[in-house]
Amino acid sequence: MIQLKAKGIAQNITYSIVAEVVSLPGKDEVHCYAPDINDKIIIASELFESPHFIGIMGITNINHLEVGDIVLIHPNGMVYTLFRKNSSHNSLFITDRCNSNCLMCSQPPKNVDDLDYYYHINSRLIDMIPPTTRELGITGGEPTLLGQRFIELLSHITRKLPNTEVHVLTNGRSFAWKNIPKAIFDVNNPRIVFGIPLYSDYHLLHDYIVQAKNAYFQTLLGFHNMARYGLRLELRIVLHRQTYKRLSMLAKFIFKNLPFVEHVAFMGLEYTGYTPKNGELLWIEPDEYSNELEESVLFLDSMGMNVSIYNLQLCILRPSLWKFARKSISDWKRDYLSQCQQCLLLNECGGVFATSKKHSEHIKAITS
Repeated sequence: MIQLKAKGIAQNITYSIVAEVVSLPGKDEVHCYAPDINDKIIIASELFESPHFIGIMGITNINHLEVGDIVLIHPNGMVYTLFRKNSSHNSLFITDRCNSNCLMCSQPPKNVDDLDYYYHINSRLIDMIPPTTRELGITGGEPTLLGQRFIELLSHITRKLPNTEVHVLTNGRSFAWKNIPKAIFDVNNPRIVFGIPLYSDYHLLHDYIVQAKNAYFQTLLGFHNMARYGLRLELRIVLHRQTYKRLSMLAKFIFKNLPFVEHVAFMGLEYTGYTPKNGELLWIEPDEYSNELEESVLFLDSMGMNVSIYNLQLCILRPSLWKFARKSISDWKRDYLSQCQQCLLLNECGGVFATSKKHSEHIKAITS
């Protein structure tokens, strides 16, 4: 798993600073430039006694930083990588808060007042991201909890990064209120796609999985409100014990009621966050839902819909589904098991979550 943070001792850092790595004078020293303070900040393994030193010292693991990366330097000595120039898996993290509480949430929500904090960081970050950036994600928590500032953030991205493809992960419930889709439409950015989960065609099951009353109806209304404005939509389905039995019915429901979504993604389970605590409710070996997955994917494909399978390894998918499998796991948390190293399809396979505490027992090398 790629390193995204390090800790040292801060000196003359009194508030969080967003800075760009501008040079690497040595393997034990990184020079950054912070537009906010119009000054150089040094991240180094050495300990400095100079009262004029501005930066983080005593960090021994800074080899992961490269020129062009953008970091958040915190007064507590933490250095977080916000943007990696040579990666296509960069995201803006909006908040730890959420209005759902999904059984399988990989990053459980926190009841914290962090909207202002992340908004100001992301605003500075957007100004610093290169306009040549091809892709950028927006995630949380639930990004739309920013309210009007969510629209402002999308507008900011549209101005500064007009050629960047933007993918927003959201539960879509806020879109049940028509003023929000209208405001997004007014941003006028055809490169923004909204990835929204729908876990069942049956309202009580969806609400149970997301642990929020009336979430199903809000989500469906949100889909349709967004579609009225021609906004781009992706529908996501996480595969686990609570969702697989009704997959084929959900697929037919999607084709009949949500034919305007431009992409449907069936997603393997990331076994982290809440999932281990709800393991008995959620865990199922992928071969146990092979029939349902194959039927659902092939049905939607035959109906002309764009379908993908995320987070599942080729060796545990039927060959009929290989063409739908994508290398979807972000590079910073993608891994391959020891048995994968001899696989003939290693380079085509998306690997496993390095963050998962459990993997399928049926993962094996394909050798012929």
